[in-house]
Amino acid sequence: MPDKEATARIKINKLLEEAGWRFFQDGSALANIRLEPSVTIKSSDLDALGENFEKGSKGFVDFLLLDAKGFPLLVLEAKAENKNPLIGKEQARKYAKSQNCRFVILSNGNLHYFWDLERGSPYVITSFPTPDSVTGYQKVTPDPQRLIEEHVDKDYIVRTQRPNYQSEAAWQNEAERPGYIQTNKLRFLRPYQLKAIQSLQAAVGDGKDRFLFEMATGTGKTLTAAAVIKLFLRSGNVRRVLFLVDRLELEDQAKKSFVAVLSADYQTVIYKENRDDWRRAEIVVTTVQSLLFNNKYQKLFSPTDFDLVISDEAHRSIGGNARAVFDYFIGYKLGLTATPRDYLRRFDSAKQGTRDPREAERRLLLDTYRTFGCENSQPTFRYSLLDGVKDNFLINPTVVDARTEVTTTLLSEQGFVVTFTDDAGEDQQQAFKQREFEKKFFSEPTNQLFCKTFLENAMRDPVSGEVGKAIVFAVSQSHAAKLTQILNQIADLMFPGKYQSDFAVQVTSQIPDAQQFTINFANNNLLGSGNFNPRYKTSKARICVTVGMMTTGYDCPDILNIGLFRPIFSPTDFIQIKGRGTRKHDFLELLFDDAAKESVKQPVKTAFKLFDFFANCEYFEEEFNYDEVLKLPPIKSNSGEEGGGPEVVPIVYDHEGTDFLAGIKEEAIGSEGMKIDRMFFERFEDTIRANDTVASAVEAGQWDRVIDYVNREIFDKPEEYYTLEKLRKAAAVDRRLTLREILEKVFGLIPRFKSKDELLEEEFSKFVADRVPEPSSAIPAIKTYFKAYVTSNRVRDIIDSRQFTDLATNPIFTTHDFRAVPQPYRMLVPEYIKDYVSLNQFAA
Repeated sequence: MPDKEATARIKINKLLEEAGWRFFQDGSALANIRLEPSVTIKSSDLDALGENFEKGSKGFVDFLLLDAKGFPLLVLEAKAENKNPLIGKEQARKYAKSQNCRFVILSNGNLHYFWDLERGSPYVITSFPTPDSVTGYQKVTPDPQRLIEEHVDKDYIVRTQRPNYQSEAAWQNEAERPGYIQTNKLRFLRPYQLKAIQSLQAAVGDGKDRFLFEMATGTGKTLTAAAVIKLFLRSGNVRRVLFLVDRLELEDQAKKSFVAVLSADYQTVIYKENRDDWRRAEIVVTTVQSLLFNNKYQKLFSPTDFDLVISDEAHRSIGGNARAVFDYFIGYKLGLTATPRDYLRRFDSAKQGTRDPREAERRLLLDTYRTFGCENSQPTFRYSLLDGVKDNFLINPTVVDARTEVTTTLLSEQGFVVTFTDDAGEDQQQAFKQREFEKKFFSEPTNQLFCKTFLENAMRDPVSGEVGKAIVFAVSQSHAAKLTQILNQIADLMFPGKYQSDFAVQVTSQIPDAQQFTINFANNNLLGSGNFNPRYKTSKARICVTVGMMTTGYDCPDILNIGLFRPIFSPTDFIQIKGRGTRKHDFLELLFDDAAKESVKQPVKTAFKLFDFFANCEYFEEEFNYDEVLKLPPIKSNSGEEGGGPEVVPIVYDHEGTDFLAGIKEEAIGSEGMKIDRMFFERFEDTIRANDTVASAVEAGQWDRVIDYVNREIFDKPEEYYTLEKLRKAAAVDRRLTLREILEKVFGLIPRFKSKDELLEEEFSKFVADRVPEPSSAIPAIKTYFKAYVTSNRVRDIIDSRQFTDLATNPIFTTHDFRAVPQPYRMLVPEYIKDYVSLNQFAA
């Protein structure tokens, strides 16, 4: 069995080299690793010390890492694999102080801690920081007291851009105006935003470095974040800030918000625009997906590159493996979320095995609160929708509960029961539920009725009288296309000559420039503007039909109507969708006719309508007091009498019955694959790279559009008949590749396909960083368990069914292996894997 110290030494040396530390001079680059003073080392001495320095007279040798000038910068205290690296904490502290070092790394080769002696406790890291990153991190001298005592007032974020008002009273009057967007493009903090920042300062005073703001949609989370960023940068407690969003379209929105209020003092960049710009910027905005892709956050960044990480829509941007990105960086952490945990108050988490859709939401929200140090379910600061309505900053919806006979039946306990004749001539019945609408159950009359009811009852624009701007949420992209067509057809009848099929627009990932459409809609120039009144610059297109692009974080305050043309089962999605309409708005801002302004009776938005065709509100808010409930006319039968259903209901059936074996042939193919398979892959690469539509969508990062296009336009076509299974076979990788991975390889975004074991090591590294194993000597046993559970269906079945005696005959993971796993991790590992690891990627 290999020596525990030698094994740890191999791993530590490799991590040092990967991070850019050097034992020996490399050209003009000087050595920046020195062993403890009692040990000298020359290139010729390597044999004497042993390949891994395990033959030093004092046992393990500690490292002193140097800066570019040769001064002590960081102490690395190394321990054997079977020892917890924290046992060397005090020894390392003493050694670091003797060398005038502020930083310490504690490592046993598997588990590593970075410790800033001036900032707090050791922090788990999954890779070693680079010399340049630590040097930059050293420039920040923590001073929590200055952060706590910094005076933050309503003009805090615009103080350096303050205009020349004639008097202090004029300045105060400007700051008191409703809302925070002013005529001079200045922004002032609202009272509750000030309280949020003061709550954070108080938490810092209590020794906390993680914070969670739970603020309803429309309450200005990004503006509050800007004030927090300025607070940390201005007080000298951070050098660089990372702002994480979960959607591509939110990058530009966040950057514009920060530039609008902070550009006089600090520079903001979007990471992927110019890859090296982030080094000279104080604020870096990016999607969590771009950093998670191919583990870019580990390869291109050091744990010490960002001192403050802010997660926008934290319940989404730290979900699953994305949390590994968030936890990778050392320093302060702030989460922003509009999703309250209160909606789980009726959920009985004690009922194991429940299929309640809120179970996944509960686990995600619990994880969010735990990640930000709020295990007691109390965020650092909370400002709810009800608070916003009470303070006259937000508005509640007017709910329009509209149900057709079809949807009412779909929602019933028995569902929509259809009788049909099978191939044998026998009468059969099939029941459909609301979940199957536009998936297995299709009804054109129902979609027509949805659109007609929506347009006849929608709120109108107070200035022009046209249908108020709206967002309609569909089941799928094909459903969105249908609804868009129907809405445009009805609009042509309601408003002859006013629209040319540009009343409603489909905004989904398969539509080119869909992201720009969302921006244009918010800026009131989607397909033109001023259609009814050229002096009133509101969008010509009135309705965006989407599936999920315009939910989280989309800011369009003049929305007057929201249509739920689909059932919703995620409380988080429901809250986010509803939040698109809660912002207030003054419609006169877009009217450039002073005389006409006086004729507008109610220019300020005081309500919006939420059309609910699937009882979503009743599902999530059982005691909701509806302001308006419309009863749709019942569908008429073919005879003209009320009460009949649709004439024809198409049956969608997927065969899952028996089959038989017609023949069998065996052929052993080596790892290199067949020549025809390799040539097949090369032809596919040429085909894809030559396709301008795919290439441009890949460049824009529109992966939903790319994958949909390839499946629809390239796969299963004559001559080549490309399929995903054929490409997987041609790639000759020991796991199940995704189409996205294959396309990333085609376009050079990844150098090669990772093996199953490489992915397993990465996933286990994320697990260790999130839940530090105790004792650390058990890490090898836990890793064996982790890998077996991920890769073996049989092991998963045994563990999940708790038939542990079956491990005695299992060749992959034995009873002995299981006993070596500490008791808490026997259940913790499966729970983690179910929540955060995609098992499909490990299938052969």
